[in-house]
Amino acid sequence: MRLGISARLLAGILFLALMLGGCAIAPQTRLLESNRPTDLPERAELTAVPFFPQEEYQCGPAALATALNSAGVAIRPDILTDQVYLPSRKGSLQIEMLAATRRNGLAAYVLAPQLADVLKEVASGTPVVVLQNMLVSWYPLWHYAVVVGYDLDASQLILRSGANARQVLPFWYFEHTWQFSGHWAMVTVRPDHIPATATEIGYASAAEALDASGQKTAAATAYSTLLTRWPNSLVGQLGLGNIYYAAGKLGEAEFAFRKATENHPDSAPAFNNLAQTLADQGKLPEALQAAQTAVGLGGPFLSASKETLEGILSRGAAPPLSR
Repeated sequence: MRLGISARLLAGILFLALMLGGCAIAPQTRLLESNRPTDLPERAELTAVPFFPQEEYQCGPAALATALNSAGVAIRPDILTDQVYLPSRKGSLQIEMLAATRRNGLAAYVLAPQLADVLKEVASGTPVVVLQNMLVSWYPLWHYAVVVGYDLDASQLILRSGANARQVLPFWYFEHTWQFSGHWAMVTVRPDHIPATATEIGYASAAEALDASGQKTAAATAYSTLLTRWPNSLVGQLGLGNIYYAAGKLGEAEFAFRKATENHPDSAPAFNNLAQTLADQGKLPEALQAAQTAVGLGGPFLSASKETLEGILSRGAAPPLSR
C-alpha cells in the first residue's frame, strides 16, 4: 500500500515510539523469549513459498495468492481481486479472504490469537496470512502479509509483505502491528490436511464452512480428515452423512448416522437423520424406532424430529402396541 507524506511521517513517529517502548507493549513476545516452546525448532523458513509483489491497495489478493499457491492452487492475484477486493474500502475484509479460500476448494482455518501458534504453523510447513495495522488505532492502515519464517534466537519474523519478498521484523514490532486486528491470522490448507494447531471444534467449523459454501467434494474430504483425527466428532459424522445422503448414497449415509448415534446417544439430529435415511431405504420399523428416539430426546430440534416421525408413520410404519 502507498503512504502519503503525512502517513509516512506518522509511521516514522510510531516506529520511534515503539523502539523506545516496544518491550512494554509486546506480552506475547516476552512470553516467547522467557518461556520458549520446547516443541518449536529454533528457526524455520519456507523458502519455496511464492511471492507476488503487491500493487496499490492489493495486499489482500497478493497475500491470499501466496497462501493458495503454497497449498497447491495455482492462481494469480488479479484473478482473486474480484473475489476479495472491495473498491469502496480500498481493501479486503477477513470474511472475503475466508470465502475466497473456500471458493477455491481449500479449507480456511483461523488461528488462535497467539504468536506461538503462528510459529508452529510455519514450522509445520504452512505459511500464515496475518492482518496488521501499519499506523495507529485512530489512523489505521490495514495490511495483509504472509509469515513464512522465524528465528527464535533473533526474535524475528520473516514475511512476504508488500513489495518485499523477505521482510524481517522483530517479534515485538510485528506484535504491535498485529494486535489491532485482534491478532487475526489464517491458514489455507487442502481438505485432506489438518493444521498443526487445529482443535476439533476449530477444524469442524472450517469443514462446516466449506460445506456451506457448496464445495461438497472438498467438504466430504475435510469431514473424513476430521474423523481420522477425532473419530467421535459429531460434526464430522453428521456432516459426512448429510453429504452422502444428498448424493443419494444412502448406505454410506446410514453408516455415518449410525456411528453418530452410537457415539452420541443424546443427539436428536443424529437419530432424526438416521430415521430419515432408513425410511428412504424402506427400513420402516428401524426408521420408526430411530424417529421416536429423536422425539423423545426433545431439545431445539423437536419440531423437525416430530415432522420426520409423522412422515414415517404416513408411509405405513406401525407404531408399537401400547400395553
